[in-house]
Amino acid sequence: MSGVLFQLFVYLCAAVIAVPLAKRLGLGSVLGYLIAGIVIGPVFHIVGSETEQLQHFAELGVVMMLFLVGLELKPQLLWQMRARLLGLGGLQVLATAGGIAAIAVLLLDHWRTAVATGLLLALSSTAIVLQTLSEKGLMKTDGGRAGFAVLLFQDIAVIPMLALIPLLAVPEIIEVAQHAAGAAVEAASTGVAAATGAAATPGAAVEAAATGIAATTGAAGAAAAAEAASHGAESGHAAGLSLVARLSGWRYALVVLGAVAFVVLGGHFLSRPLFRFIAASHLRESFTAAALLLVVGIALLMTLVDLSPALGTFLAGVVLADSEFRHELESDIEPFKGLLLGLFFITVGAGIDFAVLFGELLTVLVLTLGVMAIKGLVLFGLGRLFRLRAADHWLFALSLAQAGEFGFVLLAFSTQNAVIPPELGKLLSLVVALSMLLTPVLFIGYDRLVLPRLRSGADQPPDRIDEQGSVIIAGVGRFGQVVNRLLIAAGVKTVVLDHEAGIVERMRQIGIRSYFGDASRPDLLQAAGIEQASAFVVAIDDRDRAVELVAYLKREYPRLFIVVRAFDVDNLYLLRTAGADATVREVFEGSLDAAAATLRGLGHHPFAVEKLKRAFRRHDEDTLDELHALWDRDLELAKNRALLERVRARTAAELEITARDRSRLHDRTERGWTPPPKGYRTTRED
Repeated sequence: MSGVLFQLFVYLCAAVIAVPLAKRLGLGSVLGYLIAGIVIGPVFHIVGSETEQLQHFAELGVVMMLFLVGLELKPQLLWQMRARLLGLGGLQVLATAGGIAAIAVLLLDHWRTAVATGLLLALSSTAIVLQTLSEKGLMKTDGGRAGFAVLLFQDIAVIPMLALIPLLAVPEIIEVAQHAAGAAVEAASTGVAAATGAAATPGAAVEAAATGIAATTGAAGAAAAAEAASHGAESGHAAGLSLVARLSGWRYALVVLGAVAFVVLGGHFLSRPLFRFIAASHLRESFTAAALLLVVGIALLMTLVDLSPALGTFLAGVVLADSEFRHELESDIEPFKGLLLGLFFITVGAGIDFAVLFGELLTVLVLTLGVMAIKGLVLFGLGRLFRLRAADHWLFALSLAQAGEFGFVLLAFSTQNAVIPPELGKLLSLVVALSMLLTPVLFIGYDRLVLPRLRSGADQPPDRIDEQGSVIIAGVGRFGQVVNRLLIAAGVKTVVLDHEAGIVERMRQIGIRSYFGDASRPDLLQAAGIEQASAFVVAIDDRDRAVELVAYLKREYPRLFIVVRAFDVDNLYLLRTAGADATVREVFEGSLDAAAATLRGLGHHPFAVEKLKRAFRRHDEDTLDELHALWDRDLELAKNRALLERVRARTAAELEITARDRSRLHDRTERGWTPPPKGYRTTRED
């Protein structure tokens, strides 16, 4: 069975089945797509030769992804990245290409082939890395931003690489290709002559002609390579439809600069009136079509001037980052990006040639692991040089250690221009594909091996604590920071502990004194003055560790007043059971404030809104104890029928109570507070 519908059905089935299974096993969606491609391609041979053509179409997913990334980056933010973009990205490409080329010179016959090999293996996979970083929420980290800067520089570096490769043509490879082409032509001529002159023996004529045609067909690739080598230096550009194929250097530069200027200026001045006109029609499909037209049109323009389509759409996204249509563009492009990226990953897996892989298994594995080790060491060293903190430079090194999809482009171009022999090209294509396949495994290793070790502080000794305070705060993230600032403003002396060295360093840079260390360690608590402290605030992100810490503190220091941040009601009850004196739900007050702001925006009187908010809070707090009596720590909330029934009754009661309070304009609870008398002091010494 064949046909477009059947192929579409196969690819969608593979994605729908493999990706949820991979996600459930903790492998990530990218690895799920790659495995799906391997299953339907090399394993069961359900898809075949159409995979390569489909991959070119699926690369639009990479283009769309770069467009969406650009929408998240305003021009001023991109300008702030210039040091990493040029410094970190430039050093990575030069150091990696140089290191791989230096080793390749020892293994290959010609230094030009070694240089081309180093260049194509220096690039990393924009599609896999950015997709995985976004999926895991790591794009905002310092390591994620550094990785993005390097990937962006690599996309830019593809342009001079394409111009350089034809100049690296190896004479020996050209001679072999020309000899093969000549032999093919001679064989074809012999076959035709034999067919013409052997009318009395038609069987022999057919056989001779077939032999000549077969020889011609077999040498077609060699002839094409010879022709590309002959004309590559003259044109300096890939074959195909191009506006700059035969332009001189300065004219080519002008056309390229004109195309980039058109994207930037057109995106700023032309796109907004166009989108306003389309939005006025109130047809969602028209806006979606316009968004796709924008991305595909820019990609086509970049292709015509021999630039990276991903780079062009990224620039367009940056230009439109301040546009009022940014969110609409994101929502329209995102589904197409996800589908095409998934299709791209499937085609990468389906395109692996297992016959060559098993025939050269040891060689391919050694080369793949060697390339990834070299790139990882270079990236790790650059992370140290640019002072990325421990978790970030590990993320930076592991995430970019693979070869990338642009490696396939440069590899095909190098083979066509007689820089890399066809046999070596097949081997290197497997190295690129296998390294991409191993990338999700590196991310899993980062999550399960590197991060736990860093979080435990095994790679860095805790700080020496040289001060004590009446309040100790464990965790100085977005919650603990606010708590600490208010306490300091009230004149309370605090000691802040956090197990993330990067957060501690940032707090010190803005003048907040904090110490690196695990707040659950008794020796650190002793050094922080736990014996003399009056209160302890637990604001760490790990829910289980928070419960354990509360239980330890209440057991060892029962007089200590313990305040804990709770993530939800279930976590709140666990903390109360462990011994917390006060529990604060992290989003409850913010949610009340958001609802109050909405009511004021709808025209409700601020006094009535505040009164309603206070009544709602009071009723909610009153019923928490009732629900606690029905709560069972060994039973999921969704399966606790008694508790759910009580929650439904509470919701109905809320409507009745708030309606009654709305009808009563004033009561004693709204009277102003009397200030404390002079000389008043808290019962606890600060």
